[in-house]
Amino acid sequence: MILRMSTLFLRTLRDDPADAEVPSHRLLVRGGYVRRVAPGVFTWLPLGFLVYRNVEAIVRDEMDRAGFQEVHFPALLPREPYEQTNRWTEYGDTLFRLQDRKGSDYLLGPTHEEMFTLLVKGEYSSYKDLPLVIYQIQSKYRDEARPRAGILRGREFVMKDSYSFDIDDEGLARSYQRHRDAYISTFQRLGMDFVIVSAMSGAMGGSASEEFLAPTEVGEDSFVRCSSCDYAANVEAVLTPAPSPVDPTGVPAAHVEQTPETPTIETLVDLSNARTDLARADRPWNAGDTLKNVVFMVTAPDGVRAPLAIGVPGDREIDMKRLEAALQPGVAAVFDENDFAARSSLVKGYIGPGALGETSSSGIRYLLDPRVVDGTRWITGANEPGRHVFDLVAGRDFTGDGVIDVAEVREGDACPECGSDLLLARGIEIGHIFQLGRKYAEALDLKVLDESGRLVTVTMGSYGIGVSRAVAAIAEQSHDEKGLIWPREVAPADIHLIATGKSDEVFGVAERLADALSAHGVRVLFDDRRGVSPGVKFNDSELLGVPTIVVVGKRLEEGFVEVKDRRSGERQDIPVDDVVEVIRTIVAA
Repeated sequence: MILRMSTLFLRTLRDDPADAEVPSHRLLVRGGYVRRVAPGVFTWLPLGFLVYRNVEAIVRDEMDRAGFQEVHFPALLPREPYEQTNRWTEYGDTLFRLQDRKGSDYLLGPTHEEMFTLLVKGEYSSYKDLPLVIYQIQSKYRDEARPRAGILRGREFVMKDSYSFDIDDEGLARSYQRHRDAYISTFQRLGMDFVIVSAMSGAMGGSASEEFLAPTEVGEDSFVRCSSCDYAANVEAVLTPAPSPVDPTGVPAAHVEQTPETPTIETLVDLSNARTDLARADRPWNAGDTLKNVVFMVTAPDGVRAPLAIGVPGDREIDMKRLEAALQPGVAAVFDENDFAARSSLVKGYIGPGALGETSSSGIRYLLDPRVVDGTRWITGANEPGRHVFDLVAGRDFTGDGVIDVAEVREGDACPECGSDLLLARGIEIGHIFQLGRKYAEALDLKVLDESGRLVTVTMGSYGIGVSRAVAAIAEQSHDEKGLIWPREVAPADIHLIATGKSDEVFGVAERLADALSAHGVRVLFDDRRGVSPGVKFNDSELLGVPTIVVVGKRLEEGFVEVKDRRSGERQDIPVDDVVEVIRTIVAA
């Protein structure tokens, strides 16, 4: 294959696009790989589509190697199956809904669990047909409120989604492991650095769940790794170890005190330590001894709204992504002025446990952070302006309606497995595997006859890879200040061949090299443009990121061609008669 830049549909850009927030967005646009059509919607240009197809081919090859079978569903789907699983409502505003000319409701598929389940239901009826794994590589559509970062978070994107169907949980565990192994092979072939972390199943439900993340500073997902053991988890799935209950003997009875001019946790702690009548005997008060009660309004997919209060130590903030994961499919927003006005029993800034709970006058459900265990001693709001309660003891003076683990996770927090320090990092989700169980099979009545002739519900697994997202994730991990640096197996070409200067001899030699390399199966991007300066050509080669750059130029008079490794920057002069064999060796390595 030879791509000639004199005729290639390509325009590189000198300046970054104004809306580019991350390197992959900036470089993919500048390099002429993609172009924006609308917010979150992109066109793939020839070089970009070559990279995309290479990624897709690796994904498909690894799925086929694992024995999985490919199908292909439409993107335009009827409403009825999604009504049966309640996801027509649960997806909320994220779902693209439309009607045909007859007024029938359709959607653009955000994911295809329903379609896979119904397909198997229509074809199979016996345990002898199982296990089964089928997959597709298909465009998905989600109406993101804030599409960003180019193709990393778009409204239209391509996913590989596969589903396993087994007669029992033991079979599901085997199918899950087969996918896990196939994913490891896939991302290794894509040349990606990745970690596997425990995760939340989210709106799709299920039990065991793991994410494959590409570590990068611009990733939207935060995750932790233990400094000692092999524990790793998305922050949404991190479990906070609950302290042991504390003996409150000796703690004074709770008492309400005037606390003027304490608008912040810090000022409240300073006042508490400065006043001898409030100071602790054992140690100074700190921010973690204050109990902050935050009230949210939670909106269910059907529009029903209900308040929820959460008590967390004052040195922690509530992580909205963790809260979102915990409340799915509900959506939470912090109480606004109208919400407070409608509930005069709550004093903003001074809310305490006494005003909360399902049995209280407010009737607001009250959930507590895992650190708020029986016997712990707190300062918190007295639900009166300018007043706080001191020495309020959990279990003795107040209780919650349950526990919710949604406070921020910090570097140095205790590992839930071994107690060592956690390390915090960011990454891009590139794959996710779930043990779905029987949620969708039950909703859509997918049953088969077992060995005894009894109807049993099939158990399912769901496994996704972001194919188009993987292109951007690779770009995030493989670039420098000059441009992209593609791993060879996904690059649009194996070598970027540049003819410099004006000499017909240079262009003639470069042409013969291109033909010879292509004849040996080497993919060649050939900069055969006449009248373009060497500086422009070199800059384009750095920007486009093909892994090996071959320059036919000034040194041809001495019988040499320059070969450069794009990643290391290492250069070597190769005798022109040896270039084809040297390049073949490099490409085959």
